[in-house]
This record gives sequence, structure tokens and C-alpha cells, in this order.
Amino acid sequence: MSIHFRRAGSGEPLVLIHGIGHRHQAWEPVFDRLTAHHEVIALDLPGFGNSPVPGTGMPADMAATVAGVLPALTEWGLERPHVAGYSLGGAIALELAATGAAASATAFSPAGFFTPAERRRALAILRMLRANSYLPTPIMRVALRSAYLRALCFAPLMARPTLLDVERALGDALALRRGLGFNAVARAARDYRFDCLRLSDPTVPVTIGWGDRDRIFGVHQAERVRAGLPAARVVTLPSCGHVPMSDDPDLVAGLILETTGAVPRTERTIRPAPTSIASQEDHFTL
Repeated sequence: MSIHFRRAGSGEPLVLIHGIGHRHQAWEPVFDRLTAHHEVIALDLPGFGNSPVPGTGMPADMAATVAGVLPALTEWGLERPHVAGYSLGGAIALELAATGAAASATAFSPAGFFTPAERRRALAILRMLRANSYLPTPIMRVALRSAYLRALCFAPLMARPTLLDVERALGDALALRRGLGFNAVARAARDYRFDCLRLSDPTVPVTIGWGDRDRIFGVHQAERVRAGLPAARVVTLPSCGHVPMSDDPDLVAGLILETTGAVPRTERTIRPAPTSIASQEDHFTL
């Protein structure tokens, strides 16, 4: 298995996990804000971004998806890092916290709190977006130069899609098209529900952020988090969509840093004095 990642900064490690059909560049709006405080690793999940589909095939369920991430954490020398994710990545972050593999978890609009009907609707929207990404690349590049068309294409994901520049928008569309793991992950999500009873360790700070303009997983799903995870901090993100990093980078980065800073000092992983990594982009192969 090969996992592509970007790594930079110094301090307690923080792993960033993207959603279905996306790539690690989704975290670019907040990356530098986070590397000022942490050693940050933003990864491409297997079958997405620059990470190929594993030779053994895509994981069949969420448990296998989470298990597939753990060897990379070990290879990178990360013992109970902080984790943050959105959508699929938010669910993975919560699952890592539930297994004791994370010091803290920040999840934005995490999967696993939907009803079957809401899951089907979300996947229908994402499949529509993926179908649109199969336009010929030169035509798509020209179309995305229009702020109106960028807004039309990315409005299901972001509240302020015109903040995306043309190259970032094109890159995200191509990542959705080339994400060979999309269908397998969509199938794996059919029966997924997050088991709130598994996340009961009071020493693991958990923050859930939910955009009030999320068109994939409606913000009302946050009420299920409040009911199921009463110890978690649940925050509504004003004027933010399903992928909130571009909509409000300061708010997103601030929530992550508040969560990582809430870990009791006695529970923090002791690491050697960190060496600042200006920037590293590489593959981990198992």
C-alpha cells in the first residue's frame, strides 16, 4: 500500500484526513496556520489524490479503512497523534479516537450520523459532481474561469466557492474524476453508522464542527452528535459548507488548535525535540 502525503512544521503531530473523492490539498487554506503550532501531515487516502488503490483492493468497510491508515501512522513514528478530518475523514478521525489511536479529534461534518435516506441523497449529489468532472479537461478549465460556473459546480461543497482559484478548482475536479476508490468507499458507507458508545474516553478532546450551509450532510445532523456524544464540543460554523476550510480558514484552524490544546498535559505524547520540516511531499509504501 502506498500513501502520498505532505508533511511540514514542528511540534506535536497532527494528521489531516480528507473526504471521499478529494485530496490532501483540501487543507491548503489552513495548512500554514497549523504548521505554526504542529508537525502536520496531510495525507491522500488510498484510492484518492496521488495515493493508488492498494494491491489488495479498497477496504470493504469503515473498520478496514481505519485499519489501513494505522500502518502509515506507525511508519511515520506517530504515537497517538492529533487527528482532524471532514466528511469521510471526519468519521475516520472519530474512529481513530475511539480506538485510542488519537490524542484528540476534530471532525467537520463527519459521516456516520445520517439516516439511510440522507446517505443516499448525499451520495447522489457527490456522484452528480463526479459525473460533471468527466467533461474534457480543456473545456472544464475554460468553464471554471467563470466565477458563476465555479460557484455552480462547487456550491454543494462550499458556501463560498468563488474563493477557489481556477487551478485549485480544476485540480479538485480532476481529483474527483480520478479517485478510483470512490465507488468502493461509497459502497462501504452503505451500512455505516458511527457507534457513539465507543468514544467514551474523557481524556480525548473531541470537537465537531458543522457548517450551517452544508448541502451534503445537513447541519441538523449535528443534533444527533449532541445526543450521542454529550462530552463532545459541537460547534455550528456560520456561513460554511461541507468543506469549510476555504469558507473560513481562521475559524477552522482555530477549532483544530483549541482541540489539540485541550489535551491534558499528562496525556500528551512525549517526542524528541522536534526538527522543523519546511515542507516534504512523499509516498509511504507498506
